[in-house]
Amino acid sequence: MPTGRPAIPFDTALLDRLMEQAGMEVLLATSKPAVQHLLGGYRFHFFEHADAIGQSRYMPVLAYIRGQPDRTGYIGHRMEKGQQAVQPLWVPEIRNLSGTSTDAMRQAVEYLRSLGIASPRIGIEQPFLPADALQVLRDAFPNSALPDAVPVLERLRAVKSEEEIGKLRLASDRVIESMLVVMRGHGPGTTKRELVEALRREEVSRGLGFDYCLITTGTSLNRAPSEERWEKGGILSLDSGGHYQGYIGDVCRMAILGEPDSELQDLLAEIDGIQQAAFGAVRAGTPGGAVYAAAEAALRSAPNRQHMDFLAHGMGLVSHEVPHLTATGPIPYAAEDAERPLQAGMVLSIETTLPHPQRGFIKLEDTVVVRPDGYEILGNAGRGWNRGGL
Repeated sequence: MPTGRPAIPFDTALLDRLMEQAGMEVLLATSKPAVQHLLGGYRFHFFEHADAIGQSRYMPVLAYIRGQPDRTGYIGHRMEKGQQAVQPLWVPEIRNLSGTSTDAMRQAVEYLRSLGIASPRIGIEQPFLPADALQVLRDAFPNSALPDAVPVLERLRAVKSEEEIGKLRLASDRVIESMLVVMRGHGPGTTKRELVEALRREEVSRGLGFDYCLITTGTSLNRAPSEERWEKGGILSLDSGGHYQGYIGDVCRMAILGEPDSELQDLLAEIDGIQQAAFGAVRAGTPGGAVYAAAEAALRSAPNRQHMDFLAHGMGLVSHEVPHLTATGPIPYAAEDAERPLQAGMVLSIETTLPHPQRGFIKLEDTVVVRPDGYEILGNAGRGWNRGGL
């Protein structure tokens, strides 16, 4: 049985500085990714896949006081004691008394009052705080400002530890392994729905949590699982996310039933050229926008540039987390990291897409770690035309 309290798993000085800049005296973390990160990887297993229970939901709360980590409190569900007995938390005060979201917030309010905190500026995760819990907090501290803490928590976890990078590497490798097994093991007539289900089984069998698969076959550009079939000579794209202990492996690979002709070879090489150009700009100290500048320079000379899309975004416990490199992508946020230097340990998803009007949907997506002297690809297998039905 483990004994003793673990060390604090994050940089408290950085969190204190981020909170001060955001005008927060207290931080209440309530999302699974934020709580997991602040607790060094802990996530209560009973609510791994769903939060709803009865007429409410599970809501963990971690209360952090700026400059006083020794006064941190964790509000958990009353069933969590068993897991904490074998996975001790660093937090000095643990109250496993909640059963609903309002229970949890009442316990958090009581904890803050027990510390003598009367009317603080409380940072909350606005997108991840239920309305009923928010009302409890507002009633308790009616004169308190409640700024959004999501940007603070994203910035705190922007640079990954080697342990976190190891989990992302494992997730990426195992998603790709799963894809290659599915591609090689299925032939003509297999439906997209069957392929996605096979991929789910392969990822789960490798210890991953299956998140999704966007899939196309043949000349169709529709990426939803369906009864469409993968037929002889047809191409296949699998774009899947699977997580290991919360850390997401998100990659896209291509396959064909048969042999790719010269045009298909050229199209995938064209996409890979954009990817390689973007990789080459990834280095600690380089402005984040250099990744886009390099990709856009390569796109200008690409024969199919009018059909191609490029995207780079942060990856970790959340898809599209810091660094934020563009304000024109599919997920709305400011390009706050375009001018800031990339930091060693940041992780990017880099993807180039070609929805070709005649040949179908062709894409590569890779996960890349920023290193002091360049980059490291997490999961570098299967980047060419993989043969199906072997």
